[in-house]
Amino acid sequence: MKKHTQTSSKNSELVDQFSRTISYLRLSLTDRCNLRCIYCMPEDREEGLQMLQHSDLLSYEELLRVINVAVDMGMNKLRLTGGEPLVRRGVMDFITALSAVQGLEEVRLTTNGVLLQEKAAGLYDAGIRKLNISLDTLRPERFKQITGVDLFQQVWQGIETAEKMGFEIKLNVVAMKGINDDELEDFIQFSRAHEVTVRFIEYLPILLNTKWKHHYISREEIVEKLSPLINSKVYPYYGKEGTPSKYFHLTQGGEAGMISPVSHGLCHNCNRLRLTADGMLKSCLVHESTINLKTALRENAGDEDIAALFKRAVFLKPEQGVYRLREATIGRNRW
Repeated sequence: MKKHTQTSSKNSELVDQFSRTISYLRLSLTDRCNLRCIYCMPEDREEGLQMLQHSDLLSYEELLRVINVAVDMGMNKLRLTGGEPLVRRGVMDFITALSAVQGLEEVRLTTNGVLLQEKAAGLYDAGIRKLNISLDTLRPERFKQITGVDLFQQVWQGIETAEKMGFEIKLNVVAMKGINDDELEDFIQFSRAHEVTVRFIEYLPILLNTKWKHHYISREEIVEKLSPLINSKVYPYYGKEGTPSKYFHLTQGGEAGMISPVSHGLCHNCNRLRLTADGMLKSCLVHESTINLKTALRENAGDEDIAALFKRAVFLKPEQGVYRLREATIGRNRW
């Protein structure tokens, strides 16, 4: 492979076979998390999962190089995810370094909020303005049931801190039948009181277990439960280009989002690639194809080589994802 050189493809576009412009990279910084949510963990949460070793992760230097190549090809939005991205050592310095990447227009962060209170000021100073915060209940005792830890107040304080600092907040709620579906209206009221956007997400089978079918609730069922609060005279709409959410107008103003990967899919306008914490570039969360960027990076690949791998991932991007309970696409693709 060629040595590290600058690519000349500045401002070129990545367009897949279905005319979708790929401009958004979801970057997982770690597979580790400070919560043990029931939809991420095996049924016996004490058994845990086999975590990546530090040497398995792409280094921050490798990540910055990949991001520069991606931006040079026209990808201008980045979302930092995990696991929980804020648990990785040195993450704040890395996020600050992203502000120096020319052409990177927006960096967003998805977090569970546990470390948000202590990190919020640093995130804001680094240029982060948009947060997706995962919160599946507004009840402390239920929070412990869902996440396995008693940290509700810590998350709540993080949300309050972020709200006061002026972050644009989307609250992601995994809707689960028999667990939190009695709180859907409470979340709507919360979103109004705190000027955040709530998005209800269908329970996606991340792991093969017996919980999924028992607790799954479809978008139609969610909408039915919220029907007294939804303005049925205004047709629901999709958000900005590439968003997975379908939004419903509320009778007293505002809106609520629905993300329905199981019942309706997320693929109609998908503009994303995903890079896992161990350097696997994926064109789709549930597609079997993966491209090993880590090996390329550590075998002295040039920027042209990395760019070619991005183009390959875009070429392999399917028109529709397939959400099936298969070990080939569920479990190993979490981060």
